[in-house]
Amino acid sequence: MRPEIITSIPGPKSRELAATLRRCESRNVTYLAEDFPIFWQRAAGMNVWDADGNRFLDLTSAFGVCGLGHTNPKIHAALVAQSGELMHAMGDVHPTAVKAELCAKLSALTFERWGAGPGKVVLGNSGSDAVEIALKTALLYTGKPGVIAFTGAYHGLGLGALSTVGIPFFREPFRAQLKEFATLLAYPRIGAGTLEQLRSTIEKTIRENDIGCILTEPIQGRGGCIVPPAGFLPMLREICDAHGVLLVLDEIYTGFNRTGTLFACEHDGVTPDLICLGKALTGGFPLSACVGGASVIDVWPISEGEALHTSTFLGNPLGCAMALASLAEHAQPEVAAHVTARGQYLKTAIERLHSPSIREVRGRGLMLGVELVKGDGTPFTALAIGIVKAALRDGILLLADAPTSHVLSLTPPFTIDDEEIAFVAARLQEYLTLLPGSIS
Repeated sequence: MRPEIITSIPGPKSRELAATLRRCESRNVTYLAEDFPIFWQRAAGMNVWDADGNRFLDLTSAFGVCGLGHTNPKIHAALVAQSGELMHAMGDVHPTAVKAELCAKLSALTFERWGAGPGKVVLGNSGSDAVEIALKTALLYTGKPGVIAFTGAYHGLGLGALSTVGIPFFREPFRAQLKEFATLLAYPRIGAGTLEQLRSTIEKTIRENDIGCILTEPIQGRGGCIVPPAGFLPMLREICDAHGVLLVLDEIYTGFNRTGTLFACEHDGVTPDLICLGKALTGGFPLSACVGGASVIDVWPISEGEALHTSTFLGNPLGCAMALASLAEHAQPEVAAHVTARGQYLKTAIERLHSPSIREVRGRGLMLGVELVKGDGTPFTALAIGIVKAALRDGILLLADAPTSHVLSLTPPFTIDDEEIAFVAARLQEYLTLLPGSIS
């Protein structure tokens, strides 16, 4: 449903809650201003209601988590049923049946489905956790600590994952605590350089360093929805095979039909050695996974009563039950086809907008980015942030991505319909035309 016209954002309850956060939460966590944020109260499908009862149209899927819609009925039912039986277990000592079922399902949907034999799983609690499991696996498997990662990459903020993050804002405050095991290379962009140049740089880096894996996103999310040139992933696969290096794909954002295939690597027919999953895995519970071919994961030693990588909430039964319900939906081929069609409809609507501030509309499926620039071609951060705030006042939830926050991120739930797309496009055209500083 389209939102109603909203006259007070944030409303009094949201302002009261913001005051509580100012008093009680680290000031670095939540951005608080006179016109931002709202406080979520409930959600269903495409819509979110705030603490003041205002309804919003969500174009974020809550950071890509709720692709199947907020409070998806089947996922919700699985959560309710599981919570009535068991809410917590001892995941690496006395686990649950749903944990075993989830590991088997993840193997079936990845390596078995790709014809690469059985897969094996290490569950985690966050995307950063899944990436760090992959980094540890690569070290154990190759004996080499080095990692090739890319500028603009976002792999999580744990100190291990942070060493591979290609956005200086997140890395620099903690550089003194970081182990410099990652070499950051330029993430390729269509029309900027050639893949052969990148191949030469990667192979030189491997020759000169103890590289155990190459870690990349098939499409960069926080980096600004950057789609690499055709052939990027196949090239990485060839390089890894030739040099005994593991290919690790971070599909925490792109996984589970977000780009119009179950996993984004399937656009190129590339099978990774390790794949990191999260976000839409459960549709709303902190659970992640690193899945690898059995021969790779089996480098971890057999447990003799203590796990080398674990946590108190490993394989939490609530998250596992939700993930099984989510995967049952995502495994239906019509979901990918629907996302492809909806994504093309949304992209076409945005491409029809008239504004010299729009440099490019890019992405795949329902993972789209709208890059905004000034007349001199530099990032138009102020306009992007202005649009995010103006949209909030009109009942639309948007995010600005890229290291300079000048790319509007469109990652709505898969249920977005024609009327909602038309509403969003009309509002964006107004903002691009009327906001102070916009180029008309």
